[in-house]
Amino acid sequence: MMSRLGWFLAIGALGASFVAAGVAHAQVPAPVRLTLNENPFGPSPIVMKALAEDLGGLFRYVGDEAAAVTKQIATFEGVSPDQVVLGEMLDALGLQLSLQGGPGGEFVYSVPGYAALVDAAARVGGIVVGVPLNAQLENDLPAIAATLNTRTRAVFLINPHNPSGTVNDAATFLEFVRKTSKQTLVIVDEAYLEFDADYPRRTAMSLVRAGENVLVFRTFSKAHGLAALPFGYAAAPRALAESLRRQGLGSPRGQNRLTLTAASASLRDPAHLGRVRTQVAAERTKWHALLDGLKLRRTESRANFIFFDAGRPQAEVAKVLLAEGVAIGRPFAPYQTWVRISIGLPEENARAQAAVRRLFSPGAQ
Repeated sequence: MMSRLGWFLAIGALGASFVAAGVAHAQVPAPVRLTLNENPFGPSPIVMKALAEDLGGLFRYVGDEAAAVTKQIATFEGVSPDQVVLGEMLDALGLQLSLQGGPGGEFVYSVPGYAALVDAAARVGGIVVGVPLNAQLENDLPAIAATLNTRTRAVFLINPHNPSGTVNDAATFLEFVRKTSKQTLVIVDEAYLEFDADYPRRTAMSLVRAGENVLVFRTFSKAHGLAALPFGYAAAPRALAESLRRQGLGSPRGQNRLTLTAASASLRDPAHLGRVRTQVAAERTKWHALLDGLKLRRTESRANFIFFDAGRPQAEVAKVLLAEGVAIGRPFAPYQTWVRISIGLPEENARAQAAVRRLFSPGAQ
């Protein structure tokens, strides 16, 4: 039988082994997370100050704040407040559009792509029509036009596209959206457009202002750096916006008080958004230079991620990079050898770029 002293010595030794293991574990740096196209430069300092000041109101329900933010967004976008619907709504929008017309409506989008809207539509009887990207991995506008028919409920475009990061020629894209909206609703997801310096010229919001059958969706989760407080909004024709509100979209009761505070504060600091855009562009240029130097085919991304052809299965590349301490995005069929890497902080990008250089340099295994 072990004595009391023996127990103390044994416990002490066990504790020391745990401490040693913890120290060894702490010395292994956590993987750099470049997976979900987050904005690592974070939100505006004005946002952080506003959130701190509003913490005392956590016991309050959302009241006039939703109406105030709606008016602020409308002023920012140059539309009427009754054209603005609040919320991260792509799933709900797909559901409502599919339900309103009954089963069998077709929803056209580019593949691969962010499929939240069309997946939701399919759950209630919508038919998803996927159109492959063109040779430059852009939205293939002529091919999309060729799919339109009397069953088309909506065309869903992401600009810049995800996962390719590409944008179509601005004038060509806007004319396509305008013309197509004469036949069916066109939904343009501009989640990444604020990373592009040509954002004012490329946005389809001008078509919403002109009264076309166009809905533009924006999110604060990307360029505004508010992924932890998900919030977005749509600007749409009045009749559509009113119909969506009748179905419960944009209801003040569905909003988060702190989220509204953060979004409102972020809109008051356009200079911060400009700084983020400049920082992301500088890091994106470094990535593109590396890929060009390694002679790896890539897209001309205008977003906060890069997309390139590794010439080998994406899963293989992801495994090797993770072993090097870099986590990257998922694969996107049918581009099984293409790799998407989100743009992180400069030091994170440098670490990821070093790993990519080692993997793809001549002579690398």
